[in-house]
Amino acid sequence: MTSDALIEQVRVDGYGVLPDALTADEVAAINAEAVRLCRGELGEITRGSVAGDGESDADVLRRYLCVHHPHKLSSVIARALAHHRVVDVLTRVIGPNVKAMQSMLFIKAEGRPGQPWHQDEYFIPTRDRSLTAVWIALDDATIENGCLWVLPGSHRRGVLYPDRDQDDPRFDCSIEAHDFPYRDEDAVPVEVPAGAAVVFNGYLLHRSLPNSGRHGYRRALANHYMSAESPLQWRVPADEPPARWDFRDVVLVAGEDPYAYKGTADITRAYVRPDKDGGCDR
Repeated sequence: MTSDALIEQVRVDGYGVLPDALTADEVAAINAEAVRLCRGELGEITRGSVAGDGESDADVLRRYLCVHHPHKLSSVIARALAHHRVVDVLTRVIGPNVKAMQSMLFIKAEGRPGQPWHQDEYFIPTRDRSLTAVWIALDDATIENGCLWVLPGSHRRGVLYPDRDQDDPRFDCSIEAHDFPYRDEDAVPVEVPAGAAVVFNGYLLHRSLPNSGRHGYRRALANHYMSAESPLQWRVPADEPPARWDFRDVVLVAGEDPYAYKGTADITRAYVRPDKDGGCDR
């Protein structure tokens, strides 16, 4: 059962750690699936590259920093979206009706960059404060290999801070949030063992630094969820009023979907996040 202390920490600090969210066998299965995914054995990945004959698994994995929507190609990763231990937390943090709209598989090999300060709500506008990330470590996440850093309590105001492009070599192509009333010195590293999950609010300021280890990865599966009561206001078409728009490529993981009468869609495809090595397409 989810502890009351975890739920309270997510409420007060904006984040908390769920120990043993996945078993060692479940983690191993996702890591094995990641190799098949990056080799193209599960289907085409937009902006992906084809593995060469005789190329090692390690060389194939190092090409990829992050694959968005891997659950579209992998049934193993799709099942992880609705893992019972994760759903138990989500129904207490968000409410009884929960939908998932995104998965991201991070494969951060040694020397690969992190992400600058940002808020998930900037990218996935829900505006009802229900947006919640579940970041599952697939390797032990340490300061050395680029674990998450958070600014505790930065979610409370419900404010989206200004953003800008950045050219810091420590980070990928993502925009960075800035001009917020918190200092880097206030940041807390969230070091967790493989199988643990960091649960955090969509308004929480967080970042990660490069994998500075000599070898190995900092793999993670990051899934995003929100209240099923709230229409999903992202990727709004130019000819549609945002007030009516509801992106229906979602997965219900708990309870009922009040908008089920709208049906569901299969729109998103697995794609590779741009990084500076391959050029930033902004």
